[in-house]
Amino acid sequence: MIAVLVVEDDPVAAEAHRAYVERVAGFTVAGVVHSGTETVRFCRAHPVDLVLLDFYLPDTHGLAVCRTLRAEGNTVDVIAVTSARDLGVVRAAVSAGVVQYLLKPFTFAALRDKLDSYARFRDAARPGEVDGQAEVDRMLATLRTTEHVALPKGMSGETLDAISAVLADAARERPSGEGDEGEGLSAAAVADAVGVARVTARRYLEYLADNGLARRKPHYGGVGRPEVRYTATSRKA
Repeated sequence: MIAVLVVEDDPVAAEAHRAYVERVAGFTVAGVVHSGTETVRFCRAHPVDLVLLDFYLPDTHGLAVCRTLRAEGNTVDVIAVTSARDLGVVRAAVSAGVVQYLLKPFTFAALRDKLDSYARFRDAARPGEVDGQAEVDRMLATLRTTEHVALPKGMSGETLDAISAVLADAARERPSGEGDEGEGLSAAAVADAVGVARVTARRYLEYLADNGLARRKPHYGGVGRPEVRYTATSRKA
């Protein structure tokens, strides 16, 4: 079994990531922590094969965690699980020893593909010598998940990203004193922001909610049935 440490400061997202890992054969969750300090401390005290590392932690950046682990001689593998899209961050992650990079929001299928690729890499990288360059290339290629995780028929990745970005922007703009759920956005508001039909926006929002990437909440603001509003599962960009 491959022992995984889940690092995520948002409790709801952390629980979702833990549940996702435990659904993949050959993997087990060694622990769940919520800060960089806890990550380093856990890796010192427990055997861990792989860290699912959020980059935006309350006490430090995930890249600083990677560098601390390497400075201490810890060679644990790291998969970045983050919404950081800046190419400079991606390059720094590679330099810090991150083996894979998974952008939020993501589905179970996307994480499963990353973990399956990592498992194949570990199996190919057993002790011993390679026969030649071709074997090295094949081993490194196992880390690349080239197949696109299929969305339901009629849905596009571009629209999904746009709707996810609208929810994330709304989460960032909430007043600090407002609850984690906030008021959320209706399907109509999201449709106007993205430029799609309301029924289309609702379909994508329901897909995000069904995959743990958004939360549904009834909003009682008038007469009749409550309006469903949606919020991002994490306030971070």
